[in-house]
Amino acid sequence: MTINQRVIFNEAKDYAGITFGVCLYAFAFTLFLLPYEIVTGGVTGLSAVIYYATGFPIQNTYLLINIALLIVGLKVLGVKFLMKTIYAIILLYFMLWFAQKLMPVDAAGHYIKILGENQDFMSLLIGCTLTGSSLAIVFLSNGSTGGTDIIAASVNKYYSFSLGQVLLAIDLCIIGSCMFFPQFGDIIGRLHKVMFGLCTMVVENFMLDHVMNVRQESVQFMIFSKKSKEIADAIGTQLERGVTILDGHGWYTGQDIKVLCILARKRESTPIFRLIKMIDPNAFVSQSSCIGVYGEGFDHVKVKVPKNKQQILEEDKKNEDSIRNQQRTQVTGNP
Repeated sequence: MTINQRVIFNEAKDYAGITFGVCLYAFAFTLFLLPYEIVTGGVTGLSAVIYYATGFPIQNTYLLINIALLIVGLKVLGVKFLMKTIYAIILLYFMLWFAQKLMPVDAAGHYIKILGENQDFMSLLIGCTLTGSSLAIVFLSNGSTGGTDIIAASVNKYYSFSLGQVLLAIDLCIIGSCMFFPQFGDIIGRLHKVMFGLCTMVVENFMLDHVMNVRQESVQFMIFSKKSKEIADAIGTQLERGVTILDGHGWYTGQDIKVLCILARKRESTPIFRLIKMIDPNAFVSQSSCIGVYGEGFDHVKVKVPKNKQQILEEDKKNEDSIRNQQRTQVTGNP
């Protein structure tokens, strides 16, 4: 597969993931949360609050707010990221409209409660589990459903706060706004909406972080084998993972042995074990979970360096490059 083909394939895979995630979100929200008038966070939740209070269509409020946020996020996130976000926003707008058209209604025109009456909390658990998972699918596909996701993605780009933590803070403000709408009844009725909204926030953001962390979880392998070279070649060429070779010495046998150290994603564990078993079924393998792996092929370190220290680092790098060029000139005799 050429580089261009790989780029096209990755882009197509991202858009397929975004499409699936958005469709899952729209139907989960409409099927399980909307009929029970459950308040959630995010722009969709804010749109739902306005809909419950005024009857203004959810998809219209969602689109208007996102247009404003897209203008703000254009500079921070870049055109490439926002192209997928714009696609997700437009798709979710139509999917929310389409899902509501498919919902059955009773004689009074209210949406039928799929799980039956007095099943608000069960519907909350199912709905938010699905919506949280769908948001994670969209984020893992390098996209966003817009709204507060744009704010969360902007913060996550520069800081080590997780997406769930950022969305948690924003959702607190949105859900708390229920207290200012008299259409939700007396103070007890409003508190009821807020408490349910807090539950949706916890479940949805927990699922968001859980699905993303499972996908990004890393492991470390320590492989002791007499066929270490063959195993290293196979992992390096077939799985395109770097291999570090350490010198080991057996205390009992007194023999020297090469130990392979490999860092990989957890989802790559099965292919690695399969290669090891095919090459050396008697290899001794140790696998351990890693809290975080940062660098090429893994996550980026998202911390800010103070400006004065950043300048020092840049100056040191320039000095090192200058010294290296001088040494090269002395050796080659060429300026």
